[in-house]
Amino acid sequence: MMIRPVLPAFHLALIGALTLATGGCGGGSGQDEPSTPIVTPTATPTPAPSPSPTGSPAGWWRPDRALSWQWQLSGTINTSYAVQAYDIDLFDTPVTTIAALHGAGRRVICYFSAGSSENWRSDDAKFAEADRGKALDGWAGERWLRTDSTTVRAVMTGRLDLARAKGCDAVEADNVDGYANANGLGLTAAMQLDYNRFLATEAHRRGLAIGLKNDLDQVAALQPAFDFAVNEQCHEYGECGSYSAFLDAGKPVLVAEYADRYRTNANGARDTMCVASRAQGVRTLVLPLKLDDSYRFTCD
Repeated sequence: MMIRPVLPAFHLALIGALTLATGGCGGGSGQDEPSTPIVTPTATPTPAPSPSPTGSPAGWWRPDRALSWQWQLSGTINTSYAVQAYDIDLFDTPVTTIAALHGAGRRVICYFSAGSSENWRSDDAKFAEADRGKALDGWAGERWLRTDSTTVRAVMTGRLDLARAKGCDAVEADNVDGYANANGLGLTAAMQLDYNRFLATEAHRRGLAIGLKNDLDQVAALQPAFDFAVNEQCHEYGECGSYSAFLDAGKPVLVAEYADRYRTNANGARDTMCVASRAQGVRTLVLPLKLDDSYRFTCD
């Protein structure tokens, strides 16, 4: 989560029966499709549930730098984009949607919040009050979490179990930069590095790829542990160069921009930004802050 405008952290409900409701309906207007053909991967079978993996799987998906993607976290998922990967909400997306995406040859990245509690989540009561810090600025119902807590880590491994059981190929763990925010818990950079590496190790143990969300100051240190990066607004704030460690390693950097000037292409703002995006090798989308598919423009 960025210190500036940040996406709200989203959804969960631990696995018991894998029948979970979707949110409201999203639109699909004003969308630009990629101008070049997309090569889609071979469909991935849904992995069987395994609540307590005891060894490392044979491997996990390792996307390359040229990965094309779509990001939608609210509304009924529009599955019609000819992209290689979809980043969708772990808890609100039904298994049937994930299976349909796999059937179309798409990879599935499943989003959840790893660094904040959300009072609308079904497992929110599992967090101890002592593990909750200050509220996330601008996001009602969310509070930073103590990343060295065994309880917090147990909840997060449960979410990774759910991702594996639902057939996700990868996870996007949000809010993994609490130390850089007013968290009220005394989180430090060292604590964040340890926690983020913990998440990566546990994801890989379950055969899941994992993306590093924002956390710009620790990109170089964490690149070896992560398979791709997800960033918000690095073009707007001139920070895309921070991802050279991922790009040099052949790992994709997936960028979302929200500024209105990019949506309207005021004075050619989107055109200019996309030229820079292609030159840098990052994969940039212009999306609504709600990530509801009400519009979509791609630089690729």
